[in-house]
Amino acid sequence: MSGIKATGEKNLMVFSGRSYPELAREVADCLGIELTPTKLHDFANGEIYARYLESVRGCDAFVIQSHTAPINKWIMEQLIMVDALKRASATRITVVMPFFGYARQDKKGRGREPITARLMADLFRTAGADRLMSVDLHTSQIQGFFDGPVDHLFALSILADYLEDKLAMDRVTVVAPDAGRVRVAERWTDKLGTPMAIIHKRRDPDVANEVKVHEVVGEVRGRTCVLIDDMIDTGGTICKAADALFEQGASKVVVAATHAVLSGPAVDRLKNSRISEVVVTNTLPIPEEARFDKLTVLSIAPLIARAISEVFSDGSVTSLFEGDS
Repeated sequence: MSGIKATGEKNLMVFSGRSYPELAREVADCLGIELTPTKLHDFANGEIYARYLESVRGCDAFVIQSHTAPINKWIMEQLIMVDALKRASATRITVVMPFFGYARQDKKGRGREPITARLMADLFRTAGADRLMSVDLHTSQIQGFFDGPVDHLFALSILADYLEDKLAMDRVTVVAPDAGRVRVAERWTDKLGTPMAIIHKRRDPDVANEVKVHEVVGEVRGRTCVLIDDMIDTGGTICKAADALFEQGASKVVVAATHAVLSGPAVDRLKNSRISEVVVTNTLPIPEEARFDKLTVLSIAPLIARAISEVFSDGSVTSLFEGDS
């Protein structure tokens, strides 16, 4: 049986969609259980079918699905899996999305725009989810979009511990690539005991609002700069930020990010940049063709497994990060 009994009543069961079963299996291995057998397939017109191959009645269910490309398909599949669990009388359903799709659309920047991150939360609530779990949300306010508990996990310790073992901390400056990442950079400096710098982007008044000037606020000359972000998508922001740091005399730039989206030109940009190393976690699958010598991938599975264990035992997920805040 894939479920394990913690008491005479509670039964932990972990389910995986098809977007990234390798991570789900790794999480299950960390928990010492097996994934629940699930039948998932596409009909000829693209509709998705889901059915669990053993009883889920009364279970504490955790549905793992990373929102990778094709992102809309995998979100829909996870919604269908949640609906199937609800209709099969699972006691509690936790949606585990290591990468929260549409998280960047968390507010209206202009009129007539959607707030798609809120729509995502509403969809999962309507499908039957009791709880959400995700890693390094693009903004913390997304936690308030879901009418129920949201476990916001942080990859800081995983990334920072790795870099702490590799770098001379007395020569390190943590750098926020823009104003939106300042709070995250502060957590890094608290963890590592290093100074912080910020890259301020403004439009060049002499170039008709087309080119942005990157101003570095903080001491980076002769130092190793750890450039942090929640995700790397096309790599444009990170590479331009690294160039600005080198222009201000940085001796070395290392990038640390949780989510390796790596869309379009990202791999070529990072490979051809002066960045020494790009450290990410495996919240998203990284195919072989997207891997390169500078890329280091750390596993997020033990952290997700610990969080699942805390939720299942009615423990404290917050306690996992008390030293990081």
